[in-house]
Amino acid sequence: MAIHLRHTDENPHEAHEINVTPFIDVMLVLLVIFMVTAPLTTVNVPVDLPSSTQQPAPRPDNPVFVTIQANQTLAVGEDIVAQNDLPTALNTAAKGNKDERIFLRADKTVDYATLMSVMDKLRAAGYLKVALVNLQGQEEGAQAP
Repeated sequence: MAIHLRHTDENPHEAHEINVTPFIDVMLVLLVIFMVTAPLTTVNVPVDLPSSTQQPAPRPDNPVFVTIQANQTLAVGEDIVAQNDLPTALNTAAKGNKDERIFLRADKTVDYATLMSVMDKLRAAGYLKVALVNLQGQEEGAQAP
């Protein structure tokens, strides 16, 4: 029995290997397209966010709260006051001390214009130290106990 070895130059047959060069070309083009478009799909507004390692300031023994309710009525402490009577009520609650920190609480349905109007009234009355009160330790939408 004779064994005959065939050489590629004897019979010109087609090569049965897959040509991967076009596949690689397409993948490189897709890679370049994704590399160019990926940064464009993100919001890229440069901002330097502040950080704080300070603990919240201790709350005074008798804090003065100004509350804006959902129906836009004002309260100093637990007393409902008219907007025109706000400076008089603040002077009474703060005992005339203009350096007293005023804690401003507002319902989350109160619009921005109303909040700014009350803050302007506080500033006009001479109270420049205003702290905005929020719920701490709760996620947005969580109900208070």
